[in-house]
Amino acid sequence: MDIGSAVGRQKRNVTAEDLSAVSHFDDSPLFSEREKAALAYAEEVSRTPVRVSAELFERLKSHFNEEQIVELTASIAYENYRARFNHALDIKSEQFYE
Repeated sequence: MDIGSAVGRQKRNVTAEDLSAVSHFDDSPLFSEREKAALAYAEEVSRTPVRVSAELFERLKSHFNEEQIVELTASIAYENYRARFNHALDIKSEQFYE
């Protein structure tokens, strides 16, 4: 299973509207409740220090099984690692998203 299937965006083209909506995902109609739970979790896992509330974790468990939560957590942690690594070495974006 890939993370795309875990959050339900398999093989979907992501639009500029989708990207701009991420910053206000909680009140955006573009995201399902499942996707909103995953995005809220990603926000909390990305904070320093990490503090995921029991309420958010229960919300997450209502949409994902244990294996999916582990995969989601690993993907979030890897992206945070990669971002910090690039920042520390002043590695700039290749602008692939444009």
